[in-house]
Amino acid sequence: MREIVFDTETTGIEPAQGDRIVEIGAVELIGHVATGRTFHEYINPERSMPDEAFAVHGLGDEFLRDKPLFREVGPKFLKFIGDAKLVAHNASFDMKFMNAEFGWMGLPPLPADRAVDTLAIARRRFPGSPASLDALCRRFGIDNSGRTLHGALLDSEILAEVYLELIGGRQPDFGLTGQQSRNSGTTTGNWRPSTRPRPLPSRVSKAEAEAHDAFVARLGESALWKSFD
Repeated sequence: MREIVFDTETTGIEPAQGDRIVEIGAVELIGHVATGRTFHEYINPERSMPDEAFAVHGLGDEFLRDKPLFREVGPKFLKFIGDAKLVAHNASFDMKFMNAEFGWMGLPPLPADRAVDTLAIARRRFPGSPASLDALCRRFGIDNSGRTLHGALLDSEILAEVYLELIGGRQPDFGLTGQQSRNSGTTTGNWRPSTRPRPLPSRVSKAEAEAHDAFVARLGESALWKSFD
């Protein structure tokens, strides 16, 4: 199964009032494992960047002036996503902007049923608890220290890790269905997951490791744990 975890950064919150996309970031998952393939583009929004948006994203008019327009980026993004499911945090926001941009290009909208909303999943799993991306990183012990400003690619990479935690692990189907082709939808049986681009940090604290070692030492030399040394 192929999925695309993606994020957009925008000039504001409402495309009907003239707000536009200024950045798209996306990462590819196959069988719930990151493949290392990514998509990332900055976009000239053809309007000025409001001060409040600049404060959030750090993207100003001068930086965006020489970037491609959405009509140049949109077709490349459609080619990258193919027919994959689209995973986003507060997916209705990102889908609203994507479909507005495609509509201005005269292209059909992305169907709503292609979207998987991690915000909705988090609220179902942890009712009443904070469900922002930062809050979920804290819950799952995911390092987001580099997220000083909102950035579409970094947020997509972080969200991919959060999504896999939310659905219960890296590869719930154990890869038994084989690889789904990135373009054709067919499967092959000889696919193996690539190395994770950024290793996950250990969640075992020093105190926990020392306590475990002390416990194993009390079990004697014939203890099963000794065979793993």
